[in-house]
Amino acid sequence: MNTELAFRLALDRVQWAATIIFHYLFPQLTMGLALMIAIFATRGYWWGDEGAKRTAQFWTRIFAVTFAFGVVTGIPMEFQFGTNWAGFAEFAGGVIGQTLAMEGVFAFFLESAFLGVMLAGEGRVGARLHWVATLLVFLGSWLSGYFILATNAWMQHPVGYALAADHTVRLTSFFSLLGNPWLLWQYTHNQCAAATTGSFVVAGVGAYYLLAGKHPEQGRQFLRTALVVAATANVLLLYPTGDGESRQVFGLQPIKGAAMEGLFYTTQPAPMTIVGQPNLDTLSIDNPLEIPGILSFLTYRRFGVAIRGLTSFPRDQWPDYVALVYYAYHIMVGLGTIYIAVTLLGVFLLWRGILFEARWMLWILMLATPFPYISTTAGWVTAEVGRQPWLVYGLLRTADGLSPLVSSGNSLFTLLGFLGLYLLLGVAYIALMLSLVGRGPESDADKPQQA
Repeated sequence: MNTELAFRLALDRVQWAATIIFHYLFPQLTMGLALMIAIFATRGYWWGDEGAKRTAQFWTRIFAVTFAFGVVTGIPMEFQFGTNWAGFAEFAGGVIGQTLAMEGVFAFFLESAFLGVMLAGEGRVGARLHWVATLLVFLGSWLSGYFILATNAWMQHPVGYALAADHTVRLTSFFSLLGNPWLLWQYTHNQCAAATTGSFVVAGVGAYYLLAGKHPEQGRQFLRTALVVAATANVLLLYPTGDGESRQVFGLQPIKGAAMEGLFYTTQPAPMTIVGQPNLDTLSIDNPLEIPGILSFLTYRRFGVAIRGLTSFPRDQWPDYVALVYYAYHIMVGLGTIYIAVTLLGVFLLWRGILFEARWMLWILMLATPFPYISTTAGWVTAEVGRQPWLVYGLLRTADGLSPLVSSGNSLFTLLGFLGLYLLLGVAYIALMLSLVGRGPESDADKPQQA
Protein backbone atom coordinates (compact mmCIF):
# COMPACT_ATOMS: atom_id res chain seq x y z
CA MET A 1 0.00 0.00 0.00
CA ASN A 2 1.50 3.37 -1.04
CA THR A 3 1.83 6.28 1.37
CA GLU A 4 -1.01 8.33 -0.12
CA LEU A 5 -3.45 5.43 0.05
CA ALA A 6 -2.41 4.58 3.62
CA PHE A 7 -2.89 8.20 4.67
CA ARG A 8 -6.32 8.41 3.03
CA LEU A 9 -7.35 5.12 4.61
CA ALA A 10 -6.34 6.41 8.04
CA LEU A 11 -8.27 9.66 7.49
CA ASP A 12 -11.42 7.90 6.31
CA ARG A 13 -11.30 5.49 9.22
CA VAL A 14 -10.86 8.32 11.71
CA GLN A 15 -13.72 10.26 10.12
CA TRP A 16 -16.01 7.24 10.26
CA ALA A 17 -15.03 6.58 13.86
CA ALA A 18 -15.59 10.21 14.86
CA THR A 19 -18.99 10.44 13.21
CA ILE A 20 -20.33 7.13 14.50
CA ILE A 21 -19.00 7.61 18.04
CA PHE A 22 -20.57 11.05 18.28
CA HIS A 23 -23.80 9.89 16.66
CA TYR A 24 -24.22 6.90 18.95
CA LEU A 25 -24.14 9.13 22.02
CA PHE A 26 -27.75 9.97 21.16
CA PRO A 27 -29.42 6.67 20.08
CA GLN A 28 -28.09 4.80 23.08
CA LEU A 29 -29.80 7.35 25.32
CA THR A 30 -33.05 7.38 23.35
CA MET A 31 -33.26 3.58 23.41
CA GLY A 32 -32.61 3.56 27.15
CA LEU A 33 -35.00 6.42 27.84
CA ALA A 34 -37.70 4.82 25.67
CA LEU A 35 -37.71 1.90 28.11
CA MET A 36 -37.78 4.19 31.15
CA ILE A 37 -40.57 6.36 29.72
CA ALA A 38 -42.62 3.25 28.89
CA ILE A 39 -42.31 2.13 32.52
CA PHE A 40 -43.32 5.51 33.91
CA ALA A 41 -46.18 5.91 31.40
CA THR A 42 -47.52 2.43 32.18
CA ARG A 43 -47.49 3.20 35.87
CA GLY A 44 -49.29 6.47 35.22
CA TYR A 45 -51.91 4.99 32.92
CA TRP A 46 -52.77 1.76 34.72
CA TRP A 47 -52.25 2.85 38.32
CA GLY A 48 -53.27 6.49 37.98
CA ASP A 49 -49.95 7.72 39.35
CA GLU A 50 -49.90 11.44 38.50
CA GLY A 51 -46.27 11.74 39.58
CA ALA A 52 -45.31 9.02 37.11
CA LYS A 53 -47.19 10.85 34.36
CA ARG A 54 -45.28 14.07 35.04
CA THR A 55 -42.06 12.07 35.11
CA ALA A 56 -42.88 10.51 31.73
CA GLN A 57 -43.63 13.96 30.28
CA PHE A 58 -40.35 15.33 31.58
CA TRP A 59 -38.25 12.53 30.10
CA THR A 60 -40.23 12.66 26.85
CA ARG A 61 -38.94 16.20 26.34
CA ILE A 62 -35.38 15.06 26.84
CA PHE A 63 -36.04 12.07 24.56
CA ALA A 64 -37.36 14.36 21.80
CA VAL A 65 -34.36 16.68 21.87
CA THR A 66 -31.95 13.73 21.94
CA PHE A 67 -33.84 12.04 19.10
CA ALA A 68 -33.54 15.20 16.97
CA PHE A 69 -29.78 15.38 17.53
CA GLY A 70 -29.50 11.70 16.70
CA VAL A 71 -31.23 12.27 13.36
CA VAL A 72 -28.99 15.24 12.52
CA THR A 73 -25.79 13.33 13.30
CA GLY A 74 -26.95 10.08 11.69
CA ILE A 75 -27.59 11.47 8.20
CA PRO A 76 -23.94 12.33 7.35
CA MET A 77 -22.85 9.01 8.77
CA GLU A 78 -24.94 7.10 6.23
CA PHE A 79 -23.89 9.45 3.42
CA GLN A 80 -20.32 8.29 3.98
CA PHE A 81 -21.19 4.91 2.50
CA GLY A 82 -21.31 6.71 -0.83
CA THR A 83 -18.74 9.46 -0.32
CA ASN A 84 -15.85 7.81 1.54
CA TRP A 85 -16.65 4.09 1.25
CA ALA A 86 -18.00 3.64 -2.28
CA GLY A 87 -16.01 0.45 -2.73
CA PHE A 88 -17.78 -1.08 0.25
CA ALA A 89 -21.18 0.23 -0.88
CA GLU A 90 -20.70 -1.28 -4.33
CA PHE A 91 -19.51 -4.60 -2.92
CA ALA A 92 -22.05 -5.06 -0.13
CA GLY A 93 -24.95 -2.74 -1.09
CA GLY A 94 -27.06 -5.66 -2.26
CA VAL A 95 -27.08 -7.00 1.30
CA ILE A 96 -26.76 -4.10 3.73
CA GLY A 97 -29.20 -1.98 1.72
CA GLN A 98 -31.97 -4.31 2.88
CA THR A 99 -31.53 -3.74 6.60
CA LEU A 100 -30.69 -0.04 6.31
CA ALA A 101 -33.85 0.52 4.25
CA MET A 102 -35.97 -1.41 6.74
CA GLU A 103 -34.57 0.67 9.59
CA GLY A 104 -35.69 3.84 7.82
CA VAL A 105 -39.02 2.66 6.46
CA PHE A 106 -40.29 0.74 9.46
CA ALA A 107 -38.45 1.59 12.66
CA PHE A 108 -37.57 5.26 12.15
CA PHE A 109 -41.00 6.23 10.80
CA LEU A 110 -42.73 4.33 13.60
CA GLU A 111 -40.61 6.03 16.22
CA SER A 112 -40.85 9.55 14.81
CA ALA A 113 -44.60 9.43 14.02
CA PHE A 114 -45.70 8.31 17.45
CA LEU A 115 -43.20 10.62 19.16
CA GLY A 116 -45.40 13.41 17.82
CA VAL A 117 -48.40 11.81 19.55
CA MET A 118 -46.42 11.58 22.79
CA LEU A 119 -45.45 15.25 22.61
CA ALA A 120 -49.05 16.27 21.91
CA GLY A 121 -50.01 15.09 25.40
CA GLU A 122 -52.78 12.79 26.56
CA GLY A 123 -55.10 15.77 27.04
CA ARG A 124 -55.19 16.18 23.25
CA VAL A 125 -55.14 12.56 22.06
CA GLY A 126 -56.60 10.64 25.00
CA ALA A 127 -54.91 8.66 27.75
CA ARG A 128 -55.10 5.25 26.04
CA LEU A 129 -53.70 6.43 22.69
CA HIS A 130 -50.97 8.36 24.47
CA TRP A 131 -49.93 5.25 26.39
CA VAL A 132 -50.02 3.10 23.23
CA ALA A 133 -47.92 5.71 21.42
CA THR A 134 -45.36 5.51 24.21
CA LEU A 135 -45.07 1.75 23.79
CA LEU A 136 -44.79 2.11 20.00
CA VAL A 137 -41.98 4.65 20.34
CA PHE A 138 -40.20 2.18 22.60
CA LEU A 139 -40.78 -0.58 20.03
CA GLY A 140 -39.63 1.64 17.17
CA SER A 141 -36.42 2.67 18.89
CA TRP A 142 -35.46 -0.90 19.78
CA LEU A 143 -36.49 -2.16 16.33
CA SER A 144 -34.27 0.50 14.79
CA GLY A 145 -31.37 -0.82 16.83
CA TYR A 146 -32.12 -4.34 15.61
CA PHE A 147 -31.93 -3.45 11.92
CA ILE A 148 -28.75 -1.40 12.34
CA LEU A 149 -27.08 -4.16 14.31
CA ALA A 150 -28.24 -6.73 11.75
CA THR A 151 -26.18 -4.74 9.24
CA ASN A 152 -23.14 -4.73 11.51
CA ALA A 153 -23.61 -8.40 12.40
CA TRP A 154 -23.42 -9.29 8.71
CA MET A 155 -20.13 -7.39 8.46
CA GLN A 156 -18.86 -9.33 11.47
CA HIS A 157 -20.19 -12.71 10.34
CA PRO A 158 -21.45 -12.78 6.74
CA VAL A 159 -24.40 -15.14 6.13
CA GLY A 160 -27.11 -15.58 3.50
CA TYR A 161 -25.12 -14.23 0.55
CA ALA A 162 -23.57 -15.32 -2.72
CA LEU A 163 -20.69 -13.84 -4.70
CA ALA A 164 -21.82 -12.51 -8.08
CA ALA A 165 -19.85 -12.55 -11.32
CA ASP A 166 -18.98 -8.86 -10.87
CA HIS A 167 -17.29 -9.63 -7.53
CA THR A 168 -20.09 -8.12 -5.45
CA VAL A 169 -22.35 -9.93 -3.01
CA ARG A 170 -26.04 -10.63 -3.41
CA LEU A 171 -28.52 -11.57 -0.72
CA THR A 172 -29.73 -15.17 -1.00
CA SER A 173 -31.63 -15.51 2.28
CA PHE A 174 -33.40 -12.58 3.87
CA PHE A 175 -34.22 -14.63 6.95
CA SER A 176 -30.59 -15.65 7.37
CA LEU A 177 -29.67 -11.98 7.37
CA LEU A 178 -32.18 -11.11 10.10
CA GLY A 179 -31.53 -14.34 11.99
CA ASN A 180 -27.74 -14.12 11.88
CA PRO A 181 -26.42 -16.13 14.86
CA TRP A 182 -23.96 -13.31 15.57
CA LEU A 183 -26.89 -10.91 15.98
CA LEU A 184 -28.50 -12.62 18.99
CA TRP A 185 -25.75 -11.84 21.47
CA GLN A 186 -24.71 -8.59 19.83
CA TYR A 187 -28.23 -7.16 19.95
CA THR A 188 -29.12 -8.29 23.45
CA HIS A 189 -25.77 -7.08 24.80
CA ASN A 190 -26.14 -3.73 23.05
CA GLN A 191 -29.68 -3.18 24.29
CA CYS A 192 -28.70 -3.96 27.86
CA ALA A 193 -25.96 -1.35 27.47
CA ALA A 194 -28.52 1.17 26.17
CA ALA A 195 -30.78 0.42 29.13
CA THR A 196 -27.78 1.03 31.39
CA THR A 197 -27.14 4.42 29.78
CA GLY A 198 -30.76 5.51 30.07
CA SER A 199 -31.17 4.32 33.64
CA PHE A 200 -27.88 5.88 34.76
CA VAL A 201 -28.93 9.24 33.30
CA VAL A 202 -32.31 9.03 35.07
CA ALA A 203 -30.65 7.98 38.35
CA GLY A 204 -28.01 10.69 38.02
CA VAL A 205 -30.62 13.41 37.56
CA GLY A 206 -32.62 12.03 40.48
CA ALA A 207 -29.51 12.05 42.68
CA TYR A 208 -28.77 15.64 41.63
CA TYR A 209 -32.28 16.76 42.57
CA LEU A 210 -32.01 15.23 46.03
CA LEU A 211 -28.54 16.66 46.62
CA ALA A 212 -29.68 20.10 45.47
CA GLY A 213 -32.96 19.96 47.39
CA LYS A 214 -35.01 20.30 44.19
CA HIS A 215 -38.05 18.27 43.15
CA PRO A 216 -37.55 15.68 45.91
CA GLU A 217 -40.62 13.62 45.03
CA GLN A 218 -39.55 13.18 41.41
CA GLY A 219 -35.93 12.66 42.44
CA ARG A 220 -36.90 9.73 44.63
CA GLN A 221 -39.10 8.28 41.89
CA PHE A 222 -36.28 8.59 39.36
CA LEU A 223 -33.92 6.71 41.66
CA ARG A 224 -36.33 3.94 42.66
CA THR A 225 -37.12 2.95 39.09
CA ALA A 226 -33.73 3.63 37.51
CA LEU A 227 -31.73 1.64 40.03
CA VAL A 228 -33.86 -1.46 39.56
CA VAL A 229 -33.58 -1.18 35.76
CA ALA A 230 -29.84 -0.46 35.94
CA ALA A 231 -29.10 -3.37 38.26
CA THR A 232 -31.06 -5.75 36.04
CA ALA A 233 -29.42 -4.50 32.85
CA ASN A 234 -25.94 -4.62 34.35
CA VAL A 235 -26.26 -8.20 35.52
CA LEU A 236 -27.55 -9.17 32.07
CA LEU A 237 -24.61 -7.34 30.50
CA LEU A 238 -22.31 -9.72 32.33
CA TYR A 239 -24.35 -12.89 31.89
CA PRO A 240 -25.68 -14.21 29.64
CA THR A 241 -25.20 -11.50 26.97
CA GLY A 242 -21.57 -10.55 27.64
CA ASP A 243 -20.57 -14.16 28.17
CA GLY A 244 -22.37 -15.24 24.99
CA GLU A 245 -20.82 -12.51 22.86
CA SER A 246 -17.33 -13.20 24.17
CA ARG A 247 -17.63 -16.91 23.46
CA GLN A 248 -18.85 -16.30 19.91
CA VAL A 249 -15.92 -13.95 19.29
CA PHE A 250 -13.46 -16.69 20.25
CA GLY A 251 -15.41 -19.18 18.15
CA LEU A 252 -15.85 -17.08 14.98
CA GLN A 253 -13.21 -14.34 15.24
CA PRO A 254 -10.40 -15.91 17.30
CA ILE A 255 -7.89 -13.26 16.23
CA LYS A 256 -10.04 -10.53 17.73
CA GLY A 257 -10.49 -12.61 20.88
CA ALA A 258 -6.73 -13.04 21.29
CA ALA A 259 -6.22 -9.28 20.83
CA MET A 260 -8.92 -8.50 23.40
CA GLU A 261 -7.14 -10.59 26.00
CA GLY A 262 -3.58 -9.69 24.94
CA LEU A 263 -2.85 -13.37 24.32
CA PHE A 264 0.15 -13.52 21.98
CA TYR A 265 0.99 -17.22 22.22
CA THR A 266 -1.24 -20.28 22.28
CA THR A 267 -1.62 -21.23 25.94
CA GLN A 268 -3.10 -24.25 27.69
CA PRO A 269 -4.81 -23.47 29.95
CA ALA A 270 -5.13 -19.78 29.12
CA PRO A 271 -5.19 -17.20 31.93
CA MET A 272 -7.36 -14.10 32.06
CA THR A 273 -5.35 -10.88 32.28
CA ILE A 274 -6.96 -8.41 34.69
CA VAL A 275 -4.42 -5.61 34.23
CA GLY A 276 -1.20 -5.24 32.27
CA GLN A 277 0.28 -3.43 29.30
CA PRO A 278 0.61 -5.16 25.91
CA ASN A 279 4.14 -4.93 24.52
CA LEU A 280 4.18 -5.38 20.74
CA ASP A 281 7.97 -5.46 20.66
CA THR A 282 8.31 -8.46 22.96
CA LEU A 283 4.84 -9.88 22.22
CA SER A 284 4.03 -10.09 25.90
CA ILE A 285 2.05 -8.37 28.64
CA ASP A 286 4.12 -6.17 30.93
CA ASN A 287 3.31 -6.17 34.66
CA PRO A 288 0.46 -8.68 34.28
CA LEU A 289 -2.09 -9.55 36.93
CA GLU A 290 -3.60 -12.83 35.78
CA ILE A 291 -6.05 -15.45 36.95
CA PRO A 292 -4.73 -18.85 35.74
CA GLY A 293 -6.98 -20.96 33.53
CA ILE A 294 -10.02 -18.68 33.74
CA LEU A 295 -10.04 -17.67 30.06
CA SER A 296 -10.13 -21.33 29.00
CA PHE A 297 -12.96 -22.05 31.44
CA LEU A 298 -15.07 -19.03 30.46
CA THR A 299 -14.65 -19.76 26.76
CA TYR A 300 -15.06 -23.54 26.69
CA ARG A 301 -16.32 -24.33 30.22
CA ARG A 302 -13.21 -26.46 30.78
CA PHE A 303 -9.96 -25.39 32.41
CA GLY A 304 -7.60 -27.45 30.30
CA VAL A 305 -8.48 -26.16 26.82
CA ALA A 306 -5.86 -24.32 24.76
CA ILE A 307 -6.65 -20.83 23.45
CA ARG A 308 -4.90 -19.78 20.25
CA GLY A 309 -2.69 -16.71 20.50
CA LEU A 310 -2.04 -14.03 17.91
CA THR A 311 1.22 -15.60 16.75
CA SER A 312 -0.66 -18.64 15.49
CA PHE A 313 -2.27 -16.45 12.81
CA PRO A 314 -0.63 -14.59 9.88
CA ARG A 315 0.56 -11.13 10.95
CA ASP A 316 -1.35 -9.41 8.13
CA GLN A 317 -4.61 -10.67 9.67
CA TRP A 318 -3.98 -9.13 13.08
CA PRO A 319 -5.96 -6.03 14.06
CA ASP A 320 -4.07 -2.90 13.06
CA TYR A 321 -4.01 -1.65 16.65
CA VAL A 322 -3.78 -4.59 19.01
CA ALA A 323 -3.09 -2.42 22.05
CA LEU A 324 -6.17 -0.28 21.34
CA VAL A 325 -8.38 -3.38 21.14
CA TYR A 326 -6.89 -4.71 24.38
CA TYR A 327 -7.36 -1.47 26.32
CA ALA A 328 -10.83 -0.77 24.94
CA TYR A 329 -12.01 -4.24 25.92
CA HIS A 330 -10.58 -3.98 29.43
CA ILE A 331 -12.10 -0.51 29.92
CA MET A 332 -15.50 -1.87 28.91
CA VAL A 333 -15.27 -4.89 31.20
CA GLY A 334 -13.79 -2.91 34.09
CA LEU A 335 -16.49 -0.24 33.98
CA GLY A 336 -19.17 -2.91 33.63
CA THR A 337 -17.93 -4.57 36.81
CA ILE A 338 -18.05 -1.23 38.62
CA TYR A 339 -21.62 -0.65 37.39
CA ILE A 340 -22.77 -3.94 38.87
CA ALA A 341 -21.23 -3.08 42.24
CA VAL A 342 -22.66 0.46 42.28
CA THR A 343 -26.18 -0.46 41.22
CA LEU A 344 -26.47 -3.48 43.50
CA LEU A 345 -25.26 -1.35 46.40
CA GLY A 346 -27.82 1.29 45.44
CA VAL A 347 -30.62 -1.29 45.34
CA PHE A 348 -29.51 -2.60 48.73
CA LEU A 349 -29.62 0.89 50.26
CA LEU A 350 -33.01 1.46 48.63
CA TRP A 351 -34.30 -1.80 50.12
CA ARG A 352 -33.00 -0.74 53.54
CA GLY A 353 -34.78 2.59 53.18
CA ILE A 354 -31.65 4.72 53.64
CA LEU A 355 -30.67 5.55 50.04
CA PHE A 356 -32.23 9.00 49.91
CA GLU A 357 -30.34 10.12 53.03
CA ALA A 358 -27.02 8.54 51.99
CA ARG A 359 -25.50 11.61 50.35
CA TRP A 360 -22.23 9.82 49.62
CA MET A 361 -24.13 7.31 47.49
CA LEU A 362 -26.10 10.06 45.77
CA TRP A 363 -22.82 11.72 44.84
CA ILE A 364 -21.55 8.42 43.38
CA LEU A 365 -24.72 7.98 41.31
CA MET A 366 -24.64 11.55 40.02
CA LEU A 367 -20.95 11.46 39.10
CA ALA A 368 -21.36 8.04 37.44
CA THR A 369 -23.87 9.41 34.91
CA PRO A 370 -21.43 9.85 31.96
CA PHE A 371 -19.51 6.61 32.45
CA PRO A 372 -21.85 4.32 30.43
CA TYR A 373 -21.03 6.47 27.40
CA ILE A 374 -17.36 5.61 27.90
CA SER A 375 -17.98 1.89 28.19
CA THR A 376 -20.29 1.73 25.14
CA THR A 377 -17.71 3.63 23.09
CA ALA A 378 -15.02 1.23 24.29
CA GLY A 379 -17.24 -1.69 23.32
CA TRP A 380 -17.73 -0.28 19.83
CA VAL A 381 -13.97 0.23 19.43
CA THR A 382 -13.38 -3.37 20.54
CA ALA A 383 -15.87 -4.73 18.01
CA GLU A 384 -14.87 -2.60 15.03
CA VAL A 385 -11.11 -2.17 15.42
CA GLY A 386 -10.85 -5.81 16.46
CA ARG A 387 -12.45 -6.87 13.16
CA GLN A 388 -9.70 -5.20 11.14
CA PRO A 389 -8.16 -5.57 8.65
CA TRP A 390 -11.55 -6.75 7.36
CA LEU A 391 -14.44 -4.46 6.49
CA VAL A 392 -16.59 -7.51 5.82
CA TYR A 393 -14.98 -10.32 7.78
CA GLY A 394 -13.14 -12.72 5.49
CA LEU A 395 -14.58 -11.14 2.31
CA LEU A 396 -13.51 -7.50 1.90
CA ARG A 397 -10.47 -5.82 3.35
CA THR A 398 -10.89 -2.31 4.69
CA ALA A 399 -8.47 -0.78 2.18
CA ASP A 400 -10.58 -2.20 -0.67
CA GLY A 401 -13.71 -0.43 0.56
CA LEU A 402 -12.49 3.12 -0.05
CA SER A 403 -13.91 5.48 -2.64
CA PRO A 404 -11.43 5.45 -5.55
CA LEU A 405 -11.88 9.10 -6.55
CA VAL A 406 -11.72 10.78 -3.12
CA SER A 407 -8.34 12.30 -2.31
CA SER A 408 -6.72 12.53 1.11
CA GLY A 409 -7.15 16.30 0.95
CA ASN A 410 -10.91 15.92 0.58
CA SER A 411 -11.01 13.43 3.45
CA LEU A 412 -9.01 15.74 5.71
CA PHE A 413 -11.26 18.70 4.84
CA THR A 414 -14.46 16.84 5.65
CA LEU A 415 -12.94 15.34 8.81
CA LEU A 416 -12.07 18.80 10.16
CA GLY A 417 -15.49 20.05 9.12
CA PHE A 418 -17.28 17.27 10.96
CA LEU A 419 -15.18 17.77 14.09
CA GLY A 420 -15.98 21.49 14.15
CA LEU A 421 -19.67 20.93 13.49
CA TYR A 422 -19.95 18.23 16.14
CA LEU A 423 -18.24 20.46 18.68
CA LEU A 424 -20.94 23.08 18.13
CA LEU A 425 -23.70 20.47 18.23
CA GLY A 426 -22.29 19.01 21.43
CA VAL A 427 -22.22 22.40 23.14
CA ALA A 428 -25.78 23.12 21.98
CA TYR A 429 -27.04 19.76 23.23
CA ILE A 430 -25.42 20.14 26.65
CA ALA A 431 -26.91 23.63 27.00
CA LEU A 432 -30.38 22.32 26.14
CA MET A 433 -30.06 19.42 28.57
CA LEU A 434 -28.92 21.68 31.40
CA SER A 435 -31.89 23.95 30.71
CA LEU A 436 -34.40 21.08 30.73
CA VAL A 437 -32.93 19.47 33.85
CA GLY A 438 -32.79 22.86 35.56
CA ARG A 439 -36.49 23.44 34.90
CA GLY A 440 -37.37 20.04 36.26
CA PRO A 441 -40.53 17.95 35.90
CA GLU A 442 -42.68 20.08 38.20
CA SER A 443 -42.27 23.12 35.98
CA ASP A 444 -43.79 21.38 32.94
CA ALA A 445 -46.59 23.53 31.67
CA ASP A 446 -48.43 20.89 29.68
CA LYS A 447 -49.90 18.71 32.38
CA PRO A 448 -52.83 16.56 31.20
CA GLN A 449 -55.86 18.62 30.30
CA GLN A 450 -59.41 17.56 29.57
CA ALA A 451 -60.11 17.39 25.85
